[in-house]
Amino acid sequence: MTLTELRYIVAVARERHFGRAAEACFVSQPTLSVAIKKLEEELDVKIFERGSNEVSLTVLGTAIVRQAQSVIEQAAAIKEIAKRGQDPLSGALKLGIIYTIGPYLLPQLVRHAIELTPQMPLMLQENFTVKLLDMLRTGELDCAIMAEPFPDSGLAIAPLYDEPFMVAVPRTHALAGETSISSERLKQETMLLLGTGHCFRDHVLEVCPEFARFSNDAEGIRKSFEGSSLETIKHMVASGMGVTVVPRLSIAHGMDDPQSHALVTYIPFEAPVPTRRVVLAWRRSFPRYEAIAALRNAVYACALEGVTRLSD
Repeated sequence: MTLTELRYIVAVARERHFGRAAEACFVSQPTLSVAIKKLEEELDVKIFERGSNEVSLTVLGTAIVRQAQSVIEQAAAIKEIAKRGQDPLSGALKLGIIYTIGPYLLPQLVRHAIELTPQMPLMLQENFTVKLLDMLRTGELDCAIMAEPFPDSGLAIAPLYDEPFMVAVPRTHALAGETSISSERLKQETMLLLGTGHCFRDHVLEVCPEFARFSNDAEGIRKSFEGSSLETIKHMVASGMGVTVVPRLSIAHGMDDPQSHALVTYIPFEAPVPTRRVVLAWRRSFPRYEAIAALRNAVYACALEGVTRLSD
């Protein structure tokens, strides 16, 4: 068996689909399928159950994929150990980041990373939390910037900052003149939410739990609408479709479009203000700790207006 074959089965286990797994591995589907069939024949076991719409793991396949993930990670660690012996800050750092942080942190972060560690370019992957956790486990990412909470997966965690939430309303809305607002006041409003999969959607539903029932049934279209990104939702707010809750760093993002930004008013929450904790996570076995420390320094070099910086 080869590391390539192990990467293929891990990809199929993650994607539950041969075509998507092949795309993720940058190979054709026949190439991936033949390699996996060869591995199953070599091991004399069936790793996957092939269905018409989805692929699932057999009981033995689950154990094999888990071991394959470990082997891939250890193989990557050998390369990292060799790099570390030369210069732990030399070479790309594979960084994942969730959709509701990336657009607002990355412009500053990349600039400061270039200034502080030009020999360590950032390879960026923007995705959902669950996908980033999978990629961390398999070694496809070195580290990731995410918002707590997320499932405990044995990762090392370093807190970066606590970010307050704010309410976004149309400029002409009755609430636009308020200096602060409680979640109770939002109950009668039409709430705009991110789609399923975004952890920030869950954060908003924790602040306004009454909208959870509207977001899961057909009748709820009268009280909640969904958007694909925070920026799309802010445009929906500007057009008068409803109100939403946004993280503090996302507010400055719209300042480069003053006309659009002027159509939305942002109101702080009354105490206790809801917040999210943003953290940097990496595998405990990742050998380039100096690279992690350098990335944290680049984050702390960012302006991060309106958030509370944290350290260990």
